[in-house]
Amino acid sequence: MTVTYTARVANARFCGFSKLLLAWKGSIYKVLYKECLAFFAMYTAISITYRFLLVDDQKRYFERLSIYCNNYASLIPMSFVLGFYVTLIVNRWWNQYTSIPLPDRIMCTLSGGVQGGDERGRLLRRTLMRYTSLSAILILRSVSTAVFKRFPTMDHVVEAGFMTREERKKFESLHSRYNKYWVPCVWFINLAAVARCEGRIKDANTYKLLLEELNDFRGKCSMLFHYDMISVPLVYTQVVTLAVYSFFLVCLIGRQFLDPIQGYPGHDLDLYVPVFTLLQFFFYAGWLKVAEQLINPFGEDDDDFETNWLIDRNFQVSMMAVDEMYGDLPMMERDRYWNDSNPRPPYTAATLFVLRKPSFQGSTFDMAIPKEEMHFQPLEEIAENLEESVKRNRNLALFNRLLSSAPSPTGFMGGALRRTSAQLQRLTRPLSQYPSFSDEEAEREESMTRSVGTVGSTPSVLGLDTTQSTICSCGGIINTHQPLSVVEFNKQDEEETEQSCFKINEEENNGAMISEKESLVPKIPPPTLQTSTARNQQRQHQPPTTDPESLLALDQGKPHLSTSDPNNRSVPDFFSFQLVNDQAKVMIPNAKTESGVSLLTLPSLEVLAISDDFERERMVAD
Repeated sequence: MTVTYTARVANARFCGFSKLLLAWKGSIYKVLYKECLAFFAMYTAISITYRFLLVDDQKRYFERLSIYCNNYASLIPMSFVLGFYVTLIVNRWWNQYTSIPLPDRIMCTLSGGVQGGDERGRLLRRTLMRYTSLSAILILRSVSTAVFKRFPTMDHVVEAGFMTREERKKFESLHSRYNKYWVPCVWFINLAAVARCEGRIKDANTYKLLLEELNDFRGKCSMLFHYDMISVPLVYTQVVTLAVYSFFLVCLIGRQFLDPIQGYPGHDLDLYVPVFTLLQFFFYAGWLKVAEQLINPFGEDDDDFETNWLIDRNFQVSMMAVDEMYGDLPMMERDRYWNDSNPRPPYTAATLFVLRKPSFQGSTFDMAIPKEEMHFQPLEEIAENLEESVKRNRNLALFNRLLSSAPSPTGFMGGALRRTSAQLQRLTRPLSQYPSFSDEEAEREESMTRSVGTVGSTPSVLGLDTTQSTICSCGGIINTHQPLSVVEFNKQDEEETEQSCFKINEEENNGAMISEKESLVPKIPPPTLQTSTARNQQRQHQPPTTDPESLLALDQGKPHLSTSDPNNRSVPDFFSFQLVNDQAKVMIPNAKTESGVSLLTLPSLEVLAISDDFERERMVAD
């Protein structure tokens, strides 16, 4: 029977395992003592031969051989090979035990599912339960040597009462060259179907549950059969065995004590008994013996499974559950704590210490928090603190703003269309009486509009180079975009920018005062015949472009930029904004270029001016 010592190690104490070292049954001494004696005998024989039988020349040769074996014995990977092998064997050993079929679940289902206290009902339950036990015996006698010795033939199974003679004839009439442990399971299913037809099984759910339990039982029988058929690969077992045996064969020569007079390193002492070599053999060879015992737990070793005991227990318990205990109920009565809302079972004197222990409430139950940190904070103060922390760290604020307010494609196109329509509405209104304005006014307006429109400009959102210049068909460079890293996203700076954007500017170059509203809206001169004629003449007199880079840009469909006279200002074409890196290569734009790029180029949606208060609020909101 399996050696059980669980109660002896229930409590940890001083040298608790030391008491187990004196046990003999199932111990390492019982398993390994023969190998230890054989190893020590061979070591002693070699030592005696070296000391007393060899001449001096032979001794010198043997000493060199011993040193060589000792130096290279460590190349054999003992711990690595044995560790993986024993781990595999132990896991396989436990999985085989969990695959042993137990009838407990089936007997409970039969006792409650197959109805009838008469002779027919009793016969059905006992026969069904006997079929499950017969299937377990057939598979166990196929894998366990102890069970096979108990039931060597089918006659012994019949004589033991697990099978009738008629069932044996039926069993032997089924010709199959495979193991027929599954036949009683099929008989079980057929008999359960008969019980269902007779009304002994009341509903389909109970019938389904009964078949599911039988399939689980049969699956475990099949796992045992496959564990017996599929062993650990033989090459793995051979490698481990050869590694252990070859290591200690080398140690028989390499671990000999040599003559100290010769002065070999590490051989200062001359001992007759190799204590540490014997301990090493005991540990490594014992490790191999553990795997040897556990690789097949269905044998007759001290630690093998008690399969015969399991057969007796399962058969007796299952028959009692489906026959004697069917419908057997004790009389119901009120329990001892019927009127007690807080029942507390009593303790003996040996277990009173349990009452003194406080009940566990959780790992944070006794955690202390300062009182000043236990008050709830208003959400407004939390928001203000977050704003202050953002102002302290501008880089973090910029990063958070980009993550939280990154425009989607739909929202970006909607905002672009709204800004474009606002600019077109401004162009359709009556223009100012001043046909042109100076370059200084354009620069001041450029500085005002850059602060308002740079954040939402199209090139910056589309990921274009924000340091490039933008050219309008009305002539001149409109603005130079700032890099995104210098843009500040905080509320205070935006308010100051809005205030500075709408201040009244005096036009000193023209010598006339414009009204407060008109000063905020610089007017674009209307297209005249003179300016159109001058521009056409300039186009005609301009030599063709011969720059290879410009021609290459046109061929590849890249933006083609051109320059014009700064004083030649007309109605701008908002869909012909293009980007250039080199101002020397700027050319006069054409509304319909040969490459067709101007009409497809997205405009730089910067608000140059705001006409009225309503439009101003809407643009700021965008």
